[in-house]
Amino acid sequence: MADKDLKDIVKAKYGQAALRVTSGGNACCGSAPSRGECDPITSNLYDAGETAGLPAQAVAASLGCGNPTALAALRPGDIVLDLGSGGGIDVLLSAQRVGPTGKAYGLDMTDEMLALARENQRKAGVENVEFLKGEIEDIPLPDGSVDVIISNCVINLSADKDRVLAEAFRVLKPGGQLAVSDVVVRGEMPPAIRKSVELWIGCVAGALEEQEYREKLTKAGFGAIDLEPTRIYRVEDAREFLAGAGLDGDAIASEVDGKFMSAFVRAQKPTS
Repeated sequence: MADKDLKDIVKAKYGQAALRVTSGGNACCGSAPSRGECDPITSNLYDAGETAGLPAQAVAASLGCGNPTALAALRPGDIVLDLGSGGGIDVLLSAQRVGPTGKAYGLDMTDEMLALARENQRKAGVENVEFLKGEIEDIPLPDGSVDVIISNCVINLSADKDRVLAEAFRVLKPGGQLAVSDVVVRGEMPPAIRKSVELWIGCVAGALEEQEYREKLTKAGFGAIDLEPTRIYRVEDAREFLAGAGLDGDAIASEVDGKFMSAFVRAQKPTS
């Protein structure tokens, strides 16, 4: 599939998710989910204390696989950039952490998500936030302008991850931190999953193998690389999820047992 075609599909899917939220539904479950939660990747990522002061639609729009703001080392005065910011939950949480002397940028390519995020910013009354339209392969910020880059299950959606990581390296200040949540694979991925566009958009089929992720970060120039598993997905998680994408879950669930995990990926731009 051409990069442009994949981007168009991703943009359409996330645009529809934003519209579900603005209509009173949930980004991953629709307006009337059959269960009390979404899939095992996107559910229960934030505790009530973190989200208590946020607009309900910011929480409902979350489609991440982790909580990068809980694990990133954010300090008062930092400039933070969220790649693929969606409805803005991680941007708003970051803005609280960096305080009025800092700033949190959110970058997204989907008009509907940007509109939702800006409305959530207005409702939250947060001023040290700016949402930018653009692609994570071409970040519209100057060289060396950001202290910390976060992202929540979005790098997987890019067909050009080398370009994403190179751009992240470019906009970080020397000594700056990359601290992202992403889905990572341990071992070989079944071809049926790799070919599934639905799973790619769902942040699974685009996942890098753990060693490949490390190699790409090194190639981009990063050091101090660390991958910390935060959730490991088992057969019972995969079977229903794969079946929902039109695949024979029973036939391939055993092949994915324990191979997919949400991980917190840390890396640093050298100081010199």
